[in-house]
Amino acid sequence: MFTGIITGVGRIVAVHASGSSSQHGKRLEIEAPATYLDDVALGDSIAINGACMTVIALDAARRQFQIEISAESLDKTAGLDLVGPVNLEKALRASDRLGGHIVSGHVDGVARVSHFASVGESWELRLLCPAALAKYLAYKGSVALNGVSLTVNTVHDRDDGCEISINLIPHTVQNTALHCLTPGAAVNLEIDTVARYVERMLSHLSGNASTLRENTT
Repeated sequence: MFTGIITGVGRIVAVHASGSSSQHGKRLEIEAPATYLDDVALGDSIAINGACMTVIALDAARRQFQIEISAESLDKTAGLDLVGPVNLEKALRASDRLGGHIVSGHVDGVARVSHFASVGESWELRLLCPAALAKYLAYKGSVALNGVSLTVNTVHDRDDGCEISINLIPHTVQNTALHCLTPGAAVNLEIDTVARYVERMLSHLSGNASTLRENTT
């Protein structure tokens, strides 16, 4: 489990194919900030742009670790097969503060940036989300975007999906990889965990099966 409070901005420095077919995944080499890996061990979980991954190799001297990502996870996420900056968060300890909201590290869908511009001292980020996830997105509700816990400011249902807007304070822009986003960029989206259970309970009360597809990221 995670909180959506980014603890470091790393960088994917190398992407290696695990096989020759589309059914094979990738092995990623990721560079972390100085001292970030001091308390990390093999087998630990780290969320990379919101997707929970397992550390399979460590090189503390080079400040690097490696993870393996399956073809299924690559198909359901964005930005995890390209060299570039990524948001990092270590798994939540039982004694940690829950500064954001409960985040599982399971990506529910990929949204697209429709607008990203400064407004006063802050930034407005608008994203077009898959229509299937619209019912889980609510005004002042929580959402994780590339692993960052954020509050939804507006929700607008459209024929081609659901557009939400987010206000980013300067601290968030400066201390996460969200500042790299541009219009059209793909973003990993995780809905609020509470919304999952509410929808599931209501679907049983009404006799309808849940339509939220399970993810393996």
